[in-house]
Amino acid sequence: MGDPLTEYHSRLEEQEKQIKSLSAEIESLKNPQNLGATTRLDDLRDENTKLKYRLNILKRSLQEDLPVQDSKAMLNINQRLQQLFGGAIAASYPELENPPLAVTPSQQAKFADYQCNSAMSMSQMLKAKGAKVSPREIAEKIIKNLPENELVEKTEIAGPGFINVHLKRAFVSQLLSNLLVNGVQPPPLAKKKRVVVDFSSPNIAKEMHVGHLRSTIIGDSMCRLFEFLGYDVLRLNHVGDWGTQFGMLIAHLQDKFPNYLTVSPPISDLQAFYKESKKRFDNEEDFKKRAYQCVVRLQSKEADFIKAWNMICDVSRKEFQRVYDCLDIKLIERGESYYQDMMTKVVKEFEERGFVEMDEGRKIVFATGQSLPLTVVKSDGGYTYDTSDLAAIKNRLFDEKADIIIYVTDSGQGSHFQVVFAAAQMIGWYDPKVTRVEHAGFGVVLGEDKKKFKTRSGDTVRLMDLLEEGLKRSMDKLKDKERDKVLSPEELVKAQRAVAFGCIKYADLSHNRINDYVFSFDKMLDDRGNTAAYLLYAFTRIRSIARLANIDEAALRQAAQNTEVQLDHEKEWKLGKCILRFPEILTKITDDLLMHTLCDYLYELATTFTEFYDCCYCVEKDRQTGEVVKVNMWRMLLCEATASVMAKGFDILGLNPVSRM
Repeated sequence: MGDPLTEYHSRLEEQEKQIKSLSAEIESLKNPQNLGATTRLDDLRDENTKLKYRLNILKRSLQEDLPVQDSKAMLNINQRLQQLFGGAIAASYPELENPPLAVTPSQQAKFADYQCNSAMSMSQMLKAKGAKVSPREIAEKIIKNLPENELVEKTEIAGPGFINVHLKRAFVSQLLSNLLVNGVQPPPLAKKKRVVVDFSSPNIAKEMHVGHLRSTIIGDSMCRLFEFLGYDVLRLNHVGDWGTQFGMLIAHLQDKFPNYLTVSPPISDLQAFYKESKKRFDNEEDFKKRAYQCVVRLQSKEADFIKAWNMICDVSRKEFQRVYDCLDIKLIERGESYYQDMMTKVVKEFEERGFVEMDEGRKIVFATGQSLPLTVVKSDGGYTYDTSDLAAIKNRLFDEKADIIIYVTDSGQGSHFQVVFAAAQMIGWYDPKVTRVEHAGFGVVLGEDKKKFKTRSGDTVRLMDLLEEGLKRSMDKLKDKERDKVLSPEELVKAQRAVAFGCIKYADLSHNRINDYVFSFDKMLDDRGNTAAYLLYAFTRIRSIARLANIDEAALRQAAQNTEVQLDHEKEWKLGKCILRFPEILTKITDDLLMHTLCDYLYELATTFTEFYDCCYCVEKDRQTGEVVKVNMWRMLLCEATASVMAKGFDILGLNPVSRM
């Protein structure tokens, strides 16, 4: 038996070829000039009917071969519409190679729910082939070939050839009921791929700073997204735990704590310890020589030096873990030291393939299409970052069997990774058409003065100081709102942490990662606009609606089973469609890795809910007594569906909402 996926694709391609061939044959039979003098008209009509029948059978077979929709999975409406319109376009114009498929949510909700805007581009393609067909004619033909389906109520042609698509309300209602019964489930996954994400990656013996904050937050959120979608995700922390700096650190450790092998040295401030050793390295020649000797002995893996190295690494790990605990980050550490034994083999492989050149004692590699080389061996025989990155990518491709590898570092390293990826392709480690290897770069964090984020004294901002400042400010904010008078001490601390760390994460993720962004506690703690503070408060309010109406979870679960979600009011319809766009938002992010799209969507969902809540009574109360006199349960279900999608969105972003705030 062959691979089912490969067989499926080949079958699909063969059917598409037959459809194109048969469609062309039908068009040919319509042209009287192609009829031979001896051909009988009845025979032609009979053949024409048979061809049309076979064409319809093949079209139906194609539809049946689309990925099976798991009854519990959320349907990606946009993707389903693309399948439908893609088939209609192929049937309408089989002669067009890769015709454009443009299906998007309508910008004008009063005119349509979705739009297919392919006709204009197709008209240009046909014109290039010598056929003059107006976009409107093309749109008419596409609609004619659109198969009967569960999703589309009606279509209309607007303007020069836009196809307006109206969804069936009953089907949208059913999708919302499925969501309420089954929970927020990921859309179907064609294949469970292995994803390796390299993020955070601080340096041992140095403090984590705001640059590491961005890599940590963005990388964690990407992992959460792929994990929710069902991928097999490996979260790697490529820490800087090897190199010449460890020589000076070990030499300084020997001087300051001579009994370090028997008594654990009380290093409380590793940053200060690093600065002391660096100062000695720069100013004391004897110390410098001894530091180099320590490097050699460490690289030779002498037991005492490995122990000293482990001690220094452990002190750093404890500091890193404080940050990771605050931000709820899970990582597997695989630093540069992990790849040391692999580097010799990597260099040898490049040499054997004839890719290594000598340059003033260095061994360098020029990758295809790149102007800058990689230095794989220094003139003193040591390895470099280039060597460890080549060893790392090979390990991830061959040992981890990654289908997707994502490096989350600042944009300044983009050119370096471009060369590393080119070298890996040149030597044949991976084919970019098969394996996705990508650098997800990000801009720098700026202060409110629009300059690089620093302390007043000009030092790099310590990440732990930043998080502690966030905790202080979030508590001040909660007390300003007098939440300390309503919440218990335990609830108040939970709310403090949710707001502080949620706001810091969201402020980063809500900006396009490619751009620089201004770090401002005042803006991120503002409960107006697209901020975590606003969304967390909005979420808490939505969750409280059922509680204030004395409706418990069991009653909501029961209602989800037997209450139809009505979508008659325009605000109900708008909210229902917005809720169901969640899968298409996630699918888009897997393509471009831009997490701010999810933030924008959650903000749109929250504001759309507010419009709905202001216009549509969920709970009706007696004006005199305040007692609940009527509960519109289908609207309560819309509240529940909104909260469920928001909760899953928060989870992907790494936010931790609390029930009371």
